Amino acid sequence: MKDWLKKMRKGYGKKLVSIHAWNAWVVVILTVTGLMLIGGFWRETLGIGRVWLKWMHIGVGLVMLLPVVYYFILAGKHWKQLRNKPWQKVNTIIVLFLLIGWLLSGIVLWQFKLAGPRWSNTALLIHDLLTWVGLPYIIYHSITRTRWLKDTSRRSIHMNEPRAQNQGTETSVTPSEGYDSHTRATPAAASAVQADQLLHDKQSQPKAPHSMKTDKVEKPQPVYTRRAFIRSAVGIGLAVTLGPTFVSWVGKNLKFDNSIDSMLENDPNRMVPLPQPLSASSPPMGGGAEGHFRVYTVTPIPSFSNANWSFRVDGLVERAQVWNWEQFVKLARTVQVSDFHCVTGWSVYKNTWEGIPLRHFLEEAGVKPGARSIKFYSGDGVYTDAITLEQARMDDIMIAVMHDGKPIPADLGGPVRLVIPQMYAYKSVKWLNRIEVIDSEHIGYWEERGYDKDAWLSGASQRFPNINGS
Repeated sequence: MKDWLKKMRKGYGKKLVSIHAWNAWVVVILTVTGLMLIGGFWRETLGIGRVWLKWMHIGVGLVMLLPVVYYFILAGKHWKQLRNKPWQKVNTIIVLFLLIGWLLSGIVLWQFKLAGPRWSNTALLIHDLLTWVGLPYIIYHSITRTRWLKDTSRRSIHMNEPRAQNQGTETSVTPSEGYDSHTRATPAAASAVQADQLLHDKQSQPKAPHSMKTDKVEKPQPVYTRRAFIRSAVGIGLAVTLGPTFVSWVGKNLKFDNSIDSMLENDPNRMVPLPQPLSASSPPMGGGAEGHFRVYTVTPIPSFSNANWSFRVDGLVERAQVWNWEQFVKLARTVQVSDFHCVTGWSVYKNTWEGIPLRHFLEEAGVKPGARSIKFYSGDGVYTDAITLEQARMDDIMIAVMHDGKPIPADLGGPVRLVIPQMYAYKSVKWLNRIEVIDSEHIGYWEERGYDKDAWLSGASQRFPNINGS
């Protein structure tokens, strides 16, 4: 084992540089793919390519394990080198913490069905937090410690450069001479060489022999160096560009101005009259939702009013029906409490939904023989999805008009949305305005782009009609 470690650590300086470069590319790829995965524009533009991009993101994330493990093999020797460099040690610990945190939380999100909603929700929060805090740090670290900044010939501040003369021959001794290449290497989690290290190496150089005459030439040192300017510029740039996004993320995750009330205040929907809650949903029968919704759409959020909204049930039915808003809001409603799980890993627990069970619409319309599926249409004009006729008869599938005793805002899919608690949320079509009974299978928007046709939760207790036992 010792021989193997010795062999692996041989020439470890160059290996650490390679690991640093490897991790830099990994972080760049993960950053680009991650931002594209959550961006609304890319969700629509990429189509099925988004699924391939997701698997690329997962694959590259798993590849990150290799340089981290390799670094730990070299860490013993590297830590000896850093024994007098506390700030480099701190930097090493920070970046290792970020990389390992991303890796572990990413694995949980990758295996979200095995991990379960609560673990996935926690992992997503950690993954996001590490991204918003760690990504600016790593970008700053990478840009301000590029090779050209470490090149002594490009510095604005130079150490005293001795000129040695020996037997009429003039020799220039620069700070980089006698500088072990190992001390310039940076690992996946190591910082670049600091200026005090350069000074230490210079001071440790052997003194010139008595036969050599040394004259010191002082070079002027500017008040504000190019290196300091670039570091400050990068820091300010990151603060300006990523700061507002980070503040917005913190606000949403800590429920700063992210309540249903705040969404309703800015709700573009103008539906009159507003639905009035039943006693079971005001106060909420479930005690109020726990968690927060993340707003994902494939189109800009639509808005509705009495003039442009209607709801219809048609297709293979005996009695096709159409309601305007005034008629629809008078339909008898029920209340249920359920959890809401997104396939990307987040959840909102104990939601109190108020609406009309789907099976009531089907019973009133009368389903014709030969019907196989129920197709749902979104008011955005793009999104559709479907479930089988057997699945549609489950008791807990609801056409919801209220959440926790309040109208559903447009951000959350209002004025009317589908709720299927036993399935992941991409089945719960937002801005629902049409139900069609069809005689074939329909592949929904995200199923066309690689998602499972049956979006059952891993912990679903029942996958059959009448899950309440009625």
